Amino acid sequence: MSDSLEYFTTADGGLVPSVGLGTWKIPDAVLPDLIPAAVDLGYRHFDCACDYGNETAVGEGLKRVFSSGVCSRDDLWITSKLWNTYHHPDHVRAACERDLADLGLEELDLYLIHFPVTLAFVPFAERYPPGWVFDPAAERPAMKPVRVPLADTWGAMEGLVEAGLVKRIGVSNFGTSLLRDLQSYASIQPSVLQVEMHPYLTQQKLLRFCQEENITVTAFSPFGASSYVALGMAGGNESVLEDPEVLTIAGDLGKTAAQVVLRWAIQRGTAVIPKSGNVARLRENIALHDFALSETEMARIDQLDRNRRFNDPAEFGEAAFNTYYPIFD
Repeated sequence: MSDSLEYFTTADGGLVPSVGLGTWKIPDAVLPDLIPAAVDLGYRHFDCACDYGNETAVGEGLKRVFSSGVCSRDDLWITSKLWNTYHHPDHVRAACERDLADLGLEELDLYLIHFPVTLAFVPFAERYPPGWVFDPAAERPAMKPVRVPLADTWGAMEGLVEAGLVKRIGVSNFGTSLLRDLQSYASIQPSVLQVEMHPYLTQQKLLRFCQEENITVTAFSPFGASSYVALGMAGGNESVLEDPEVLTIAGDLGKTAAQVVLRWAIQRGTAVIPKSGNVARLRENIALHDFALSETEMARIDQLDRNRRFNDPAEFGEAAFNTYYPIFD
């Protein structure tokens, strides 16, 4: 069975592999071997970020890939992200250059503003990655918000494209209002939006807006609660992969629940970046192009929407970092 959903095309003609490997929470010790294993399985899309704290280990894995000759740099799509403490224009380029150095690359395919959250600058020498709190040693560690106009940050992001450090730029965790504002003054329009999307948070209106505006969408946390239970941000009974409707469809098709959820995501037009440190799961997660969901099956999954967001600074900011910082309201 042929499939036309192996790539999505960005506004500038870039080809984003529809299935990538998210590297959030994957331990440093695993990545140097996991990245080459993923490439051997067919992965060409890797999602990284300063805040994940493991880009040096990802870089070691990429070095092994290139040394082996399995594929070249041009064959891969590599994303990284600008952290919250580096939004001031004075810090954007240095932050990007640090990402590149850790990854062992000269250029990124995509660089995203990680959150519409602006925090006080923390020098590299003091702490890297800086995390969410300004002073971990304080009696009551908290975030330290500052006011940096998005226009200023975006202007510096555009400078990265002009300098040849990144091919394209975009945003993460933005909604329609912020996107519209950004579009109104951006000389280089946002190429990609990366947001939480899964059957319990379908974000239909946001997805339609992006499709009409030719903004490619990448869905993170495509399995929903999976990455958040251990962090106390989700209940064990909130797993999309254990939803009876998903399991029924999976049984009917002879596929796993994970494959059904990921196939639903790419059929609705979003790239996905599931995370796994297990090679067997990696193989399962990329095997999505030999079957399709019917319109009825797609609709059945759409109807599971609960508007359940697991990654919300308004909740984890206050619970974990003593700071109330809503961005989606």
